[in-house]
Amino acid sequence: MKKITFIIATLFSATLLLAQTTWKSDPMHSKLQFSTVHHGISDIAGLFKIFEITTTAKKDDFSDASFELSTEVASINTEVEMRDNHLQSAEFFDVEKYPKMTFKSTSIKKIGKEKGKYKLTGNLTLHGITKPATINMWYRGTITNPQSKAIIAGFQFSGIIKRSDFNIGSKFPPPMISDEVKIKADSEFIKQ
Repeated sequence: MKKITFIIATLFSATLLLAQTTWKSDPMHSKLQFSTVHHGISDIAGLFKIFEITTTAKKDDFSDASFELSTEVASINTEVEMRDNHLQSAEFFDVEKYPKMTFKSTSIKKIGKEKGKYKLTGNLTLHGITKPATINMWYRGTITNPQSKAIIAGFQFSGIIKRSDFNIGSKFPPPMISDEVKIKADSEFIKQ
């Protein structure tokens, strides 16, 4: 009896795994941005040029999706080389010691009545520190690319993290650089 139960459980697990679909972000049509407030009077924006997001889901509306992000922190770009070098230094991201930023989702929850809007919760690892983080996710739809015939899903992610939670730029108090950092990612995902 135990053998039969084990076989049925194995087949059931295999069926569930087969039903999952994997999607990967398309670097040509994806952007991971951030902004802070400088001296309380202006927004300074930047982006990370090298990152990858992978998602798996069984449902077509991605209401059961899980996401994983991996970012090369040294790819930071604020369009000012001196500032980028400073952000890469030990006073901020310390990219030699902590080269990656990662996010792995742990849950997803529908919000409101508007189609495709979710709260995505997970663990963000940055500067050697892992903390829970919750961001907004907007699933914008799925299409078939007319040229490549690839199936593509579009997403937008947005939220706020505190740099103090990750001990980034602790020598620079909030009146100089805001503690809250806005994050936004727009990404097209290709079905694998």
